[in-house]
Amino acid sequence: MEANEVQELKEHAEQGGERAMRPVAFTMSVVAVLVAITTVLGHRTHTEAVLDQNKATDQWNLYQAKKIRANDTQLAGDLLSVLTLADKEAAAKITKTYADHQAKWTDDLKEEQQKAEALETTVGRAEVRANRFDLSEALLEIGLVISSVTLLTRAKSYWYLGILFSLVGVVSALTVLFLK
Repeated sequence: MEANEVQELKEHAEQGGERAMRPVAFTMSVVAVLVAITTVLGHRTHTEAVLDQNKATDQWNLYQAKKIRANDTQLAGDLLSVLTLADKEAAAKITKTYADHQAKWTDDLKEEQQKAEALETTVGRAEVRANRFDLSEALLEIGLVISSVTLLTRAKSYWYLGILFSLVGVVSALTVLFLK
C-alpha cells in the first residue's frame, strides 16, 4: 500500500466518522434551541410572578389604608359618644354619618381582602410554572452536555442518555400547560 492510499483511507475514515456524528450534532442543535426557548419562557414567567406580587402588595396596601381609615372613624365616633357636647343634635348626625361609613367600609374591606388573596394565588401559580421551566431548562442543559460527550468519545450511549434527559426536560416544560 502506498503512502497516498493510506492517506486516502484515513480521510475516508474521518469523513465516515463525521457522517456518523451528524445526527448527534443535529440533536444538540435542536436541544440548544429548546434550552433557549425554555429559558425565555422561564424568565417571562418569573417576571409575571414579580409583577403579580407587586399588584398583590398594592392591593394589601389599599386594604390596610381602608382599615386604618375605618379604625380612625370608629375612634372619632367613640369620642363623640362619651364627650359632653354643646350641640347634641349635630354630634348625633356626625355619629350616624360615621356609622354609615363604617357599614360601607366593612363591605369594602372584605372585597379588598378577597382581591388581594386572589392576586396572591396568582403569584403562587406563576411561581410554580416558573420553577417548572427552571427544572426543564436544567434538564435540557444536562441533555445537551451529555450529548456533546458523544462527539468526544464516539460512544452513542452518551447520545441516548442526552436524548433521555432532553425528553424529560421537554415533558417537564409541557406540564406547565396542565398546571392551574
